[in-house]
Amino acid sequence: MVLKIRLARFGKRNAPFYNIVVAQARSARNSKPLEVLGTYDPIPKPPPASSYAPAEGEKKVKDIKLDISRAKYWLGVGAQPSDPAWRLLSMIGLLEPKYRAPPSKNDQEEQNR
Repeated sequence: MVLKIRLARFGKRNAPFYNIVVAQARSARNSKPLEVLGTYDPIPKPPPASSYAPAEGEKKVKDIKLDISRAKYWLGVGAQPSDPAWRLLSMIGLLEPKYRAPPSKNDQEEQNR
């Protein structure tokens, strides 16, 4: 049984919201998962309101909530994260970021032809 850590999409059109789930690799994207590890909201929002007025230049943040202990468990038993899930897990610090090799000079010449 091959397991994947991936994103299951919820929310309205043009307002996506994702659950970070563990599911069998051959199951559909939004089928019932084995476990929901957390949520990811890709729409930037201002940080949670506090007792002071937010500054003008304050950055908006994307919300990631994750049960880190369960994510470590599933990675430990061999669940393979998808590329978007890998990116989120590396932002939290559970995995090393994937870096794409810069294109070589030969690759650039072939693209220009």
